[in-house]
Amino acid sequence: MLSIMERFEANRGKSADDAGFYWSGGPVEVSSHTWFISNFSGITAFETEAGLVLVDSGTERLAPGLAAQLRKHTQAPVHTAIFTHGHLDHAYGLKSFLVPDQPRPRIVAQRAILDRFARYERTAGLNAGINARQFGFAPGSQPGDLPSIFQPPALMPDLLFDERVVLSAGELTFEVSHCRGETDDACWVWCPERRVVCSGDLVINAVPNAGNPQKVQRYPWDWADGLRAIAACDAVSLCPGHGGPVVQDPMKVKRLVLETADYLDSIVRQTLAAMNDGAPPHVDILHRVKLPETASPWLKPIYDEAEFIVRNVIRFYGGWWSGRPSELKPASRAALAREIATLCGGAAILLAREEALAEAGEMRLAGHLADYALEAASRGRGGPRGRCRDLRETGRWRDEPDGREPVPCCGRYRAPTIAQRLTLNRTAGLRHGCGQSRVTASGFCFPGPSLFGRFKSLFDRFNSLFDRLGNLVARSLRLQ
Repeated sequence: MLSIMERFEANRGKSADDAGFYWSGGPVEVSSHTWFISNFSGITAFETEAGLVLVDSGTERLAPGLAAQLRKHTQAPVHTAIFTHGHLDHAYGLKSFLVPDQPRPRIVAQRAILDRFARYERTAGLNAGINARQFGFAPGSQPGDLPSIFQPPALMPDLLFDERVVLSAGELTFEVSHCRGETDDACWVWCPERRVVCSGDLVINAVPNAGNPQKVQRYPWDWADGLRAIAACDAVSLCPGHGGPVVQDPMKVKRLVLETADYLDSIVRQTLAAMNDGAPPHVDILHRVKLPETASPWLKPIYDEAEFIVRNVIRFYGGWWSGRPSELKPASRAALAREIATLCGGAAILLAREEALAEAGEMRLAGHLADYALEAASRGRGGPRGRCRDLRETGRWRDEPDGREPVPCCGRYRAPTIAQRLTLNRTAGLRHGCGQSRVTASGFCFPGPSLFGRFKSLFDRFNSLFDRLGNLVARSLRLQ
C-alpha cells in the first residue's frame, strides 16, 4: 500500500482534476510572470519590479528542489513572503528561495501564527507522534527529525496583521485577508492586477480538511464565508494550498469555491439543527446529518471526509463529552471489554459475531465488537501488550507490512489501541478503498499453554477474516 508521499509520486503527470490533492508539478505560469509550483504543498511566485512576492514556501526539506525549479524562470530576489498559515508545509522553506546576499525579505502573516509556533514548542512530542502515524513521518522530513522540526521556522514573520492588510510590491497590489479555516491563523491573498487568488488551504482539491480527528479545532463556518469572499473577487486563476491550479478559467474558479462553500454550509447547518433539537448524544447527531454528495473532482474524500467535519462542529459547540452517561467517567477499555466478553461467554464468541456482521456488510457494528474482542484478549505479559510496547518504540508493528491508514487525516493509532486501528480501517477504509493494515498472528506471543489454547484459534480466525476483507477492498474499491 502506498504512503502519502508515494501517492504524490504515483499521480505525477496527471491533470489537476485526476490527481486532486495529490497533484504535484510546475512551475505553471498562471498569469504573466506568475508561477505556481507544488510538491506536497503549493507555492506561488509573483515577479514584480521590486522582486518576487512569494505566497507560502513549502517544507524545509522539499523547498530546495522547488526553488531550483522556480529559478529556471526568474532570478529576482524575494521582496515579500506571505505565509497563508504556519503549518510545516507552508512556512518553513523560505530560506531556500533567497538569492545570495539579498536583504532579508518582508515576511507577512496573520498574528495568530505566533501562538501556533509557541504551541508547537510546547507540544513537539505530541505533534511528532501525530505526524508519524498520519504520514509515516512528516512530509519532507525523516523519522528522526520529528521532535526537532516542531520549532519556529528559521525566518519568522515581521509584519503581522489581524483581519486584513493591503501590500504593495513594485507595480502590484496584494490584499491579504484573515479567514479561520483549517487553522486559526489562515489567510488568503488576492492580486487584482493579475487576477490571481492564492487560497492557502481553504482549497486543497479534496474535501476540506475541516474534520481532522487528530488535530486542533477547525472552523468550517468561517471557511465557507472565506470561500464566498474569494468567489466575489472574480479571479481568473486560483493557486491552492494543495493540488493543481486553475489557470485562466474564471468560471471554474467560481464554481469550485462556491461548491465547496455550499458543501461546508450544509454540514454545519444540519449539525447545528440536530444539536439544537434537545442536545442529543453526539453519535445521534452524527447519524442525523445527511452528508453531502457530489461528483466534483475537487470534493473527493481522499484526505478528510464529511463525517469528521460533523464531529468537529460538535466539538466546537458541544464540548468533549459524548452525551452517554457511562462515558463521562468511563471504566478502562480493557475492564469494559473483559466484562462484555464474560457476559457473552468469551472473546471468541464476540469475534464470531464480528465475523458475521462483517460478512453482512455491517462494518461499523463489526468494528465495535472487534474492539472488545481484541481488548478482552490483551491480558498478561507479552501478547498484544508486548506488541504495543514495540509500537511505542518504533511507531509501527513488528513484522507488519508497510501499510498506511485509509484516510490520511486519521493516521495510524499507537499503543495500546490495537482494535482502534481495525475500526478506522473498516469504517473509513472500506468506504474509500484505501487498503488495510494487518495484524499477524505470528506477532503475538501467548503467555502460557492455557491462554494459548483458549485464544490461538480466535486470533487465527481474526487474521483470516482480516485478509479476506483486505482482498475485498483491493478488488472492489480503489482510492480515487
